[in-house]
Amino acid sequence: MFWRLSAFYFFYFAIIGVYVIFFPKALQMVGYSSAQIGILLSAAPLMRFIMPFFFLKHVELDRKSYTLSLLILSISVTLFYPALNSFEALLIVNLLFGASISISLPYVEARALDVLNRSTYGKSRLFGSIGFMLIALWLGKVLDTPIDAINYLLGTTLFTTLSGLAIVYGIKQSVPKEKKEEGKANFSIIGYWPLWLSFFLMQVSFGGFYNFFTIYETSHGISLEITSWLWSFGVICEIIMLYFQGPLLNKNLFTIIQVTIVLTILRWLLLWLFPDDLTITFAAQSLHAFGFALYHTASITLLHTLYHQKALAQQFFLGISYGLGGFIGAIIAGQAYGEYLFLVEALIATTAFLVLKIQKER
Repeated sequence: MFWRLSAFYFFYFAIIGVYVIFFPKALQMVGYSSAQIGILLSAAPLMRFIMPFFFLKHVELDRKSYTLSLLILSISVTLFYPALNSFEALLIVNLLFGASISISLPYVEARALDVLNRSTYGKSRLFGSIGFMLIALWLGKVLDTPIDAINYLLGTTLFTTLSGLAIVYGIKQSVPKEKKEEGKANFSIIGYWPLWLSFFLMQVSFGGFYNFFTIYETSHGISLEITSWLWSFGVICEIIMLYFQGPLLNKNLFTIIQVTIVLTILRWLLLWLFPDDLTITFAAQSLHAFGFALYHTASITLLHTLYHQKALAQQFFLGISYGLGGFIGAIIAGQAYGEYLFLVEALIATTAFLVLKIQKER
């Protein structure tokens, strides 16, 4: 099961690599404005936020819905071809794309945490970072047209679907399932509202990075190929962290999350103050090991211990943080793009830190 999960992570995050790093550039090539790009890229995170509510009462997050999500993912990516030059059509396709990815990853994350220990989970999850990095390095060299981005998006999607189906038929029926009677009726965010609000704000602060970092760096004279190396360097640091983070996850998870937020604030300030200094930008990217890898693993591990409803907790984490947070973050970044973009992100991350202190002190 380790290798099936690792294959899924590899190809799934290769999709994310194409979508996050190169799709904004492809949209710019087509002629969309920064505000339009922000709106288009906010559609997928919005669906990540909306979809968990359907699973709260109306739908089960099970093999059937997971398999359906993989099918919808393949269809939606195929529709990018005819929709590319129409803002309205592209917005609809992005909504469909976001709905599908909001189901597949939470299902796999919950199952991975069920069948792997904390240390082994990180070693499986790092294959996602490798997939993200390799696609970044390759496309940084060969991307010439918007269609190139969609071609690679489709290719990685097909492999994600195949590896995802392998997980479905590889998980034994004895893997613990969430109990309906103890789960959905009692699932509550209110009891830990500062934690959830901090999750949300942290991902809002990533809006400028995920949606405009490539455009931001190339506008300051950094080539697209070097920018792809900046992305990849951050992922290399992420991989190292995922491999060695096991012992850290046995410590106070709230403290770990606080430290990672502080380092993220430093990262955004460096990008704001030194946008065209390549050495400092590489240094800022090294902090991705903390702001993404360690933060993400500590967060989902914390939720896995706080809630009985494991898969639902993971789905809401992705929905509220990467979903609603990503949606609002993309909108804000699209409006704030310019000289002070990463100063704004630093202020938002600071708010996430202050809110988390409320939870820790309760």
